[in-house]
Amino acid sequence: MSSSITREEPVQVALFDYGAGNLHSLIKALEAGGAVVRVETDAARAVQDTQAVVLPGVGAFAPAAERLAGGRIAMRDALLNGLPALGICLGMQLLFDASDEGEGDGLGIVPGRVQRLEAVRVPQIGWNALDDVQEPLLHEADLRTAYYANSYVCRPTIEAMSSVSAWSTHEGDRFPASVRRGNVIGTQFHPEKSSTPGVNFVRAFLQFAAAQRRAS
Repeated sequence: MSSSITREEPVQVALFDYGAGNLHSLIKALEAGGAVVRVETDAARAVQDTQAVVLPGVGAFAPAAERLAGGRIAMRDALLNGLPALGICLGMQLLFDASDEGEGDGLGIVPGRVQRLEAVRVPQIGWNALDDVQEPLLHEADLRTAYYANSYVCRPTIEAMSSVSAWSTHEGDRFPASVRRGNVIGTQFHPEKSSTPGVNFVRAFLQFAAAQRRAS
């Protein structure tokens, strides 16, 4: 993979911390990809003076939505206006409208609702295959299986199904493994825990953000 991101100014990344717990492995993966990471607990500040924003992937929807609420419109506007973003697990779920897991509004970047996995073994914890992969960054990273830790999954509206860029199946329940709208990417899996290909995916996202910076 290209190492061009390390030969230019590092990508400035804001990690939106909504009380998700230990962020160490994600910060480590971002820094390994050449990013300079700052942690923000305010959603509006997280999209200011940054070249990419990351929504991490541990926690419950309601408290995360509550933390998001004060800056939700500012973050939504920034993402719809082209700021590169990566939402991981719960972070991907926050890209949707709402969740059966708890109250509160998501960002509404991808129309749809978060619902519980239709399976006996919940949560899904462990490795699962990706199929029907359309996301270029997943192809670039050669990420074919990924690590999951989730009880809920995203259900796009019929009109938003074109946003799904990869799928996975757990006990017959097929659900979006990743989504994409513009420069906003969501993964239901944890790339930072998905071995070398997962870290390569994080690096590919940072290279993508760097390309957007150059283009602007």
